[in-house]
Amino acid sequence: MMESLKTNGACSCGENTYEAEVDPDKVVMCNCSDCQTSSGGTCHVNVLVPESDFHVTSGTLKEYIKIAESGARRIIGFCGTCGTQIFAVGAEAPRVYGVRVPTLAQREQFPPKVQIWGRSRPKWLPPLDDIPVKEQQ
Repeated sequence: MMESLKTNGACSCGENTYEAEVDPDKVVMCNCSDCQTSSGGTCHVNVLVPESDFHVTSGTLKEYIKIAESGARRIIGFCGTCGTQIFAVGAEAPRVYGVRVPTLAQREQFPPKVQIWGRSRPKWLPPLDDIPVKEQQ
């Protein structure tokens, strides 16, 4: 296990900023259909951060509730001005934030360690052989 790193990030327009204590071993690439739709791409890359280690430092994020395929309620935090998603988090405790890695200033330091929902991965996407795949979560 690697040592946690202090990170910071922001939405695209910079109105909302945050700081987080991040474990580089907790980076997940999610290929579920919800992540494909909300990202406008093939996945979301998230770093899992306990609630106590994630802090919004400026702005006020908007939130909406998304019901996952599992039936779990997920809160999506995003900028109301530019629409950038900053995180997804379960509605129930214990809360672990899935912070969107592309919003981190230090994004290059956080490659995915595992892919989840591999069964939903677009078939035309070339495999990433160095990153293990789980068919579901």
